Amino acid sequence: MREESKDIYEDLQKHLDKMPVGFPKSESGVEMKLLKSLFTPEEANIGIKLNFMPNKLQKIHRKLKSTGISLNTLREKLDSMVKKGLIMKLQNNDDVSYYNVPFLIGIWEMQLGSLTPKFAKNSFKYFYESYFENGYNKTGIPQMRTIPIEKAVEDESSVAMYDQVRKVLNKSDFIAVQECICRIGKDLIGEPCKKTNLRENCIAIGSFAKMRVENGLARNITKEEALEILEVGEKDGLVLQPSNSQKPLVICSCCGCCCEVLSSQRRFDNPSKLFATNFYAETDYDKCIGCGTCIERCNMNAILFEGEKSRIDTERCIGCGLCVSTCLENAISLIKKNDEIVPPRNTVETYMTILNKKAKLSRKNR
Repeated sequence: MREESKDIYEDLQKHLDKMPVGFPKSESGVEMKLLKSLFTPEEANIGIKLNFMPNKLQKIHRKLKSTGISLNTLREKLDSMVKKGLIMKLQNNDDVSYYNVPFLIGIWEMQLGSLTPKFAKNSFKYFYESYFENGYNKTGIPQMRTIPIEKAVEDESSVAMYDQVRKVLNKSDFIAVQECICRIGKDLIGEPCKKTNLRENCIAIGSFAKMRVENGLARNITKEEALEILEVGEKDGLVLQPSNSQKPLVICSCCGCCCEVLSSQRRFDNPSKLFATNFYAETDYDKCIGCGTCIERCNMNAILFEGEKSRIDTERCIGCGLCVSTCLENAISLIKKNDEIVPPRNTVETYMTILNKKAKLSRKNR
């Protein structure tokens, strides 16, 4: 297959940047190093012909017909790219489709079986340097959302199903768990997690879970096992972050030292506005004894001492509830926001919402 450009990787970067969650340039050009380590020139050329919506094999073949590649060879190449974690696949009997995925959540997590210190270091550099500020945060509609831990919610009847992890799991027909790519990556570069020794605690759901199991990245588990994993994570102080839809594909258990969503967002002044969350924490000063346990639990640097009492900065609080569950004086409670954020129905709707907002901003900036 011949290349269609002098710099196929630059074309791929531009193509991926047009997706709902883009792949923006950085000052250092580290994103090009990532693409070149992931895609061969031939794979890059194929990737450019895909989209974030699934395209049938025959349609992709028509786009690449001028290269002379056969239908069977193309399918082999696409399946190889799926195994490498570069794209995703949908199959219904003989009807097969392929599509692009974001770098995060997507390509990054699927590099678990081949992660190297160099790739991890370049990825972390890219996340910090450009990805979040110029891509993930661009529309104000995040890929992930924060939901409270069970112990932090007093009245479950007032909490929507999509904000209750147990109900989300109960509605899931297939659940898998894999190691956390962020913590494994930090281990590789000599920066192990300060919060937990857990590594296998990234939960996948539904078709996404099945694909990860098929690729050897995850193992199938029961709902009970998933809840046990999440409970250990809560004890260690990890934030529950499912993907931003009513039918999430993943439930991450995040920390402020390793998780790229938390660690990258908390360097901004108002991280609460960068997360889709329906709660915030509030201190009862009459009950607070100033023990400082909540400060240690917080991953967002949202709690500080003020007059020997804990004060919560609502500009930084993301409503995870970790400070609530360990307050022995019951001095902290979760408050539901007046304006509830209802997540999109599914992942496709999430990406369409992001893409429409992206197009609107683009027209506005012309």
